[in-house]
Amino acid sequence: QVQLVESGGGCVQAGGSLRLSCAASGSIFSIYDMGWYRQAPGQQRELVAIITRTNTTNYADSVKGQCTISRDNAKNTVYLQMSSLKPEDTAVYYCNADISTIATPRYGLTYWGKGTLVTVSS
Repeated sequence: QVQLVESGGGCVQAGGSLRLSCAASGSIFSIYDMGWYRQAPGQQRELVAIITRTNTTNYADSVKGQCTISRDNAKNTVYLQMSSLKPEDTAVYYCNADISTIATPRYGLTYWGKGTLVTVSS
């Protein structure tokens, strides 16, 4: 069993900052790509940022310069530092990760967390 648990969401005023964390736990053999997605009310889930195991990053155009994704492989944790937040950044933020387990070390599956709500007020 593998779990991803996000934390760090909350309410913040426009212009503020938040740091989201997502910790993976369970029978993990290896973690490959880790990422953050978000889903605003009435909208589809969209990519925010992805980071590979070797720290190559990719960002959605809408968050370039505003968000920084990082990871700590020793802690099986991915972070998303968000700054200059705007009301349109309000969404549930989900992390995901491609993980192989001890039982199936050659096969990676994509796991999702349950999300953490970020609300930005104007």
